[in-house]
Amino acid sequence: MIQNAELEKLKFPIGKFAPPANYTAQLLQTFKESIKNFPQKLRAETAHLNDQQLDTPYRPNGWTIRQAIHHCADSHMNGFTRLKLALTENKPTIKPYDQNGFANLSDSKMPIDVSLNILEGLHARWYNVVCNLKESDLERKYIHPEYGKEVPMKEFIAQYAWHGATHLGHITSLKERMGWK
Repeated sequence: MIQNAELEKLKFPIGKFAPPANYTAQLLQTFKESIKNFPQKLRAETAHLNDQQLDTPYRPNGWTIRQAIHHCADSHMNGFTRLKLALTENKPTIKPYDQNGFANLSDSKMPIDVSLNILEGLHARWYNVVCNLKESDLERKYIHPEYGKEVPMKEFIAQYAWHGATHLGHITSLKERMGWK
């Protein structure tokens, strides 16, 4: 039986998201680079996995690697839209979505290349937008009704860098535990 601390580590292999106290230009550039490089890292970590491995959950009662990859495409498409809404509207209220519901639709069983290709194009555009933000753009916000808070773009960038790294951590830690090369 898995203990709570062990399950927490499987859920959050790099720890829970915590917004930085200070957003330096260097830190923001690190987050931007993470967004840029995420699709290539994801493809590299999964290129050699077979269907049985892709259909292995990364934790008990968790998503499979395949579902996690398709989830990243779903989440990041929503994220990119949220970014663009925040940059073109005054504190828009974004629409949350049922992540588990999305992860259990038929497209979550498709080959992972479908979502990897989406992520590659999406992240190229995303990186372009975040690299061209003005200082004032980093303070623009959207309202997340599920959490009852305003999210500034600098925090949003940090959160999506963390999100990608977390799902990469799910995959790499499972590969390590299972002895997959």
